[in-house]
Amino acid sequence: MATTSFLSVISKGAVAFIFMATLYKVFQSMHAVWYNLVMILSIATMIIGNLFALRQQNIKRFLAFSSIAQVGFILVGVSSNSIEGTSAVVYFILIYVFSNLAAFGVASAIAEQTSRENIDDYKGMYQTNPFLSWVLALALFSLAGIPPTAGFFGKLFLLTAGASKGSYFFITIAALNMIISLYYYLRVIRSVFMEKNDQPLEKIKMERSAKFALLICGAGIILVGLLSWIYDYIQSMA
Repeated sequence: MATTSFLSVISKGAVAFIFMATLYKVFQSMHAVWYNLVMILSIATMIIGNLFALRQQNIKRFLAFSSIAQVGFILVGVSSNSIEGTSAVVYFILIYVFSNLAAFGVASAIAEQTSRENIDDYKGMYQTNPFLSWVLALALFSLAGIPPTAGFFGKLFLLTAGASKGSYFFITIAALNMIISLYYYLRVIRSVFMEKNDQPLEKIKMERSAKFALLICGAGIILVGLLSWIYDYIQSMA
């Protein structure tokens, strides 16, 4: 699970930065050509990631496929070929690090102690593990782009940057995919807080360092969105 978490976060950030540097510097003169390619790739990535995430019952595979859909949103910002797009991508990746590490951290803690990885196993988890439940809820709210989490502002800036090119069909498809993702993220949260389970997860014991790491991720999900100077600083650096 730790390896999956690393690959889902760090590798995507590195690839996004390399991708932007290559397109913006090496192929800048061919923007009219690669814009259409990036747009098609973004739409395909969002749709495929969402469709597969909708079918998943295993929490690890669920988060992996939802991560694929998140790459599609990153490509929306990349397509803008602008300072605003670069800032939005960097800002979103920062948010994505906190959100995805929090979600994978909770799933990892539960899998290591109980070997239970199905979403149905999370039914009624709030009864026995309120701390993990709230961290997971914050992470999924942010990945879904629900305010006031940082994920809402991250996706807003990505869509705004993408819309600067005037391709409203592209932005409409991205917005529709956000609505689809709301369903499967909220499905997990509903299981955790609202559904009953005759055999809920037992109390998960965690080391202080692991709890502290999840607290940092939870705080980052909230504060990165509320502290506007963070985005302003990233934009000034871009």
